[in-house]
Amino acid sequence: MATFDGLHVCLISGRGPDTTRYAGLVTAANEIASSRYVSLTTYRKDGASVATPVWHVPHGGELWIVTEAGSGKVKRIRNNPHVRVQPCSLRGAVAPDAPSVTGTARLLDGDGTALARKLLARRYFMARAGNWFARLLRVRRPPMVGIIVSF
Repeated sequence: MATFDGLHVCLISGRGPDTTRYAGLVTAANEIASSRYVSLTTYRKDGASVATPVWHVPHGGELWIVTEAGSGKVKRIRNNPHVRVQPCSLRGAVAPDAPSVTGTARLLDGDGTALARKLLARRYFMARAGNWFARLLRVRRPPMVGIIVSF
């Protein structure tokens, strides 16, 4: 993987000299949007970074995320809306050569959060299953808030 002006280019080498060709151009934001999980890095008041793996949905050129309203990341975004996003694994491990994009996060109101939850449920089966079981068992869930990250 090589980087040219913010574009990540996958180089494929064939056999023999001069057989390197481009597999395709993919922007860092597109690579992040197509990943299954992203590491959302928010910043404390003292500037220390805190990375959290989250589910996300690309929608309208932005990343939509849903989290508990009382979570630390929501408090940090209220204080400092600047965030960094990178593709990661389920457990939050980020590959050394993973692309990173900085952006601005904003919190959504109730209607926006409902739309974000709906979009997330479309993309992730486990979100649908969790919502279904919560309704079935009448489990009281903590208040949620949507986050939009703009690049």
